[in-house]
Amino acid sequence: MNKFKKGDSVIVTAGKDKGKKGEIMKMIGADRMIISNVNLVKKHVKPNPNKKIDGGIMDREMSIHISNVSILNPLSKKQDKIGFKKLQDGKKVRIFKSNNEVIDV
Repeated sequence: MNKFKKGDSVIVTAGKDKGKKGEIMKMIGADRMIISNVNLVKKHVKPNPNKKIDGGIMDREMSIHISNVSILNPLSKKQDKIGFKKLQDGKKVRIFKSNNEVIDV
C-alpha cells in the first residue's frame, strides 16, 4: 500500500515551491507525482487540430519527488506523517501519525 494516493491534499516541504498546497492529480510510478498548481514550467506546444490543442507557450505541472511533499492534515491544517493500521475486519488503512485519525474511508 502506498502512502500517497490520487486526490490527497499535500504540502510541498522542499524546493522552489516550498509551502505550496495542492492536490495529487496523478501518481507516476512509486516515487513521483503531479500536484495541481505546483512545479509549473513553461512548455512550448505545437498546434494539433486533431486533439484541438492550440499552439504556444503554456504552463504545465511537472512531476515532483515523493520525498519533497508531506500530507496535509485537514484538522490541524499542518503537515503530518502517514502510518498504517489494521482494522478489526483485517482491512489495512492509512492514518495520521499525530492524532491516529483514519485517512481512508
